[in-house]
Amino acid sequence: MKNMKIFADRLKIARKAANLTQKQMAAELSLAERNYQRYESGETEPNFTDLCFIARRLNVSADYLLGLKEE
Repeated sequence: MKNMKIFADRLKIARKAANLTQKQMAAELSLAERNYQRYESGETEPNFTDLCFIARRLNVSADYLLGLKEE
Protein backbone atom coordinates (compact mmCIF):
# COMPACT_ATOMS: atom_id res chain seq x y z
CA MET A 1 0.00 0.00 0.00
CA LYS A 2 2.86 2.39 0.75
CA ASN A 3 4.14 2.02 -2.82
CA MET A 4 0.73 2.96 -4.23
CA LYS A 5 0.80 6.14 -2.13
CA ILE A 6 4.29 6.99 -3.35
CA PHE A 7 3.25 6.36 -6.95
CA ALA A 8 0.09 8.45 -6.60
CA ASP A 9 1.93 11.37 -4.98
CA ARG A 10 4.78 11.37 -7.47
CA LEU A 11 2.45 11.03 -10.43
CA LYS A 12 0.51 14.10 -9.34
CA ILE A 13 3.67 16.12 -8.73
CA ALA A 14 5.14 15.17 -12.12
CA ARG A 15 1.89 15.89 -13.96
CA LYS A 16 1.62 19.33 -12.39
CA ALA A 17 5.29 20.05 -13.15
CA ALA A 18 4.51 19.26 -16.79
CA ASN A 19 1.58 21.70 -16.67
CA LEU A 20 -0.94 19.04 -17.63
CA THR A 21 -4.44 18.46 -16.29
CA GLN A 22 -5.87 15.12 -15.27
CA LYS A 23 -8.20 15.42 -18.24
CA GLN A 24 -5.28 15.89 -20.64
CA MET A 25 -3.40 12.91 -19.22
CA ALA A 26 -6.49 10.75 -19.40
CA ALA A 27 -7.03 11.70 -23.04
CA GLU A 28 -3.42 10.91 -23.94
CA LEU A 29 -3.78 7.51 -22.29
CA SER A 30 -7.20 6.89 -23.91
CA LEU A 31 -8.75 6.59 -20.45
CA ALA A 32 -11.84 8.03 -18.87
CA GLU A 33 -10.82 10.95 -16.64
CA ARG A 34 -12.13 9.10 -13.57
CA ASN A 35 -9.89 6.12 -14.34
CA TYR A 36 -6.85 8.40 -14.49
CA GLN A 37 -7.93 10.05 -11.23
CA ARG A 38 -7.79 6.62 -9.62
CA TYR A 39 -4.05 6.53 -10.37
CA GLU A 40 -3.51 9.82 -8.55
CA SER A 41 -5.70 8.82 -5.61
CA GLY A 42 -3.84 5.54 -5.16
CA GLU A 43 -6.90 3.40 -5.84
CA THR A 44 -5.18 1.63 -8.71
CA GLU A 45 -1.96 1.60 -10.69
CA PRO A 46 -1.44 1.65 -14.45
CA ASN A 47 -0.42 -1.37 -16.45
CA PHE A 48 3.16 -1.62 -17.70
CA THR A 49 2.46 -0.02 -21.07
CA ASP A 50 0.68 2.95 -19.53
CA LEU A 51 3.39 3.33 -16.87
CA CYS A 52 6.04 3.56 -19.59
CA PHE A 53 3.98 6.11 -21.52
CA ILE A 54 3.37 8.21 -18.39
CA ALA A 55 7.06 8.22 -17.49
CA ARG A 56 8.08 9.29 -20.99
CA ARG A 57 5.32 11.90 -21.24
CA LEU A 58 6.16 13.45 -17.88
CA ASN A 59 9.90 13.19 -18.48
CA VAL A 60 10.57 11.15 -15.34
CA SER A 61 11.72 7.58 -14.86
CA ALA A 62 9.35 4.75 -14.05
CA ASP A 63 11.70 3.99 -11.12
CA TYR A 64 11.03 7.48 -9.76
CA LEU A 65 7.26 7.08 -10.10
CA LEU A 66 7.39 3.70 -8.37
CA GLY A 67 9.49 5.00 -5.49
CA LEU A 68 12.60 3.03 -6.40
CA LYS A 69 14.71 6.15 -6.97
CA GLU A 70 14.56 9.61 -5.49
CA GLU A 71 15.09 11.51 -8.75
